[in-house]
Amino acid sequence: MRRYEVLFIIRPELDEEATEAVIDRVKSVIEKNGAEITKLDKWGKRRLAYEIKHVREGYYVLINFKGEAAVAAELDRVLKIFDEVLRHLIVREEDEEDDD
Repeated sequence: MRRYEVLFIIRPELDEEATEAVIDRVKSVIEKNGAEITKLDKWGKRRLAYEIKHVREGYYVLINFKGEAAVAAELDRVLKIFDEVLRHLIVREEDEEDDD
């Protein structure tokens, strides 16, 4: 299994309950596709480097997980259709054994 990290920005106007619901939906997509979440880090509301869709701040969440490439592809597909998510980025982390 490969290690990935996903960083996504949630719309800031959502209340705490709605923000938690978005995070839970993302976690369920990861876990339902057979991946294991190793770390979940809620950074909270932060100012964006530039305006996105007329929004100047967002709620940042970072999730590290282990899974297959299909999990990352499905997560990317799902995050693109979430209206509550402004932006997302999925990165494959280098494993120590990947010195080839």
